[in-house]
Amino acid sequence: MKKSQIRKKFLKLRENNLQKVKTINHNDIIKLLKKKGIEGKIVGGYYPYNNELDCIQILEKLEKKNYIISLPKIKKNFQMDFIQWSSKEPLVINKFGIPEPFDGKIKIPDILLIPLLSFDAKLNRVGYGGGFYDRYIHRVKRKKKPLLVGLAYSFQRVKSVPVNRYDKKLDFVVTERKIIE
Repeated sequence: MKKSQIRKKFLKLRENNLQKVKTINHNDIIKLLKKKGIEGKIVGGYYPYNNELDCIQILEKLEKKNYIISLPKIKKNFQMDFIQWSSKEPLVINKFGIPEPFDGKIKIPDILLIPLLSFDAKLNRVGYGGGFYDRYIHRVKRKKKPLLVGLAYSFQRVKSVPVNRYDKKLDFVVTERKIIE
C-alpha cells in the first residue's frame, strides 16, 4: 500500500474509532524513560490535531514531575522549532489550524513525542506527508539525538510502511495497549 493510501485509510479509521479508544498512561512514558536511562528533562510534545492521540495530559503530568515541556512552532519552508511551553500559557492557532506557542525559548528535546497516522513493527511511521518531523530530526541530530517516541492507537499498526531515504525511524511506539520496541 502506498503512503497516500495509508494516510487516507487511517485518517478515516482514526475518526471512526475515536469514541472506542483509551488514552496512553503517562506512567508508561515515564517507565520507558527510566528503562532507557534518559536523564534529559526536555520533552517535545504536540497539540493534538485531526483526531491524533491526545498527549496534553501526558505533558501536564511530566511538567508536574519537573520536565521542561516544548511544543512545535511551524516556520517557513516546512521547518519547525520546539518552543518551551507551560500548560498555563496560551497558544495561538497557526496556518494549519494547529495550536502552537506564540513565542518563547527554543529548546531541543531529549525526548520527542511524535504523532502519526500509521506505523509498522520496524518502527517506521506515516505522518501527514509534510516531512516536518523528518526535517527537524535531521537538522538537530548534530546537536542532540532525541529519543523518538511515536504515540498511536494500536489499530494504527500496519504490516509494512513504505520508506524512503528521508524517513526517520522511531525508537519506540507507545499505544494504549503496549510499548513497541
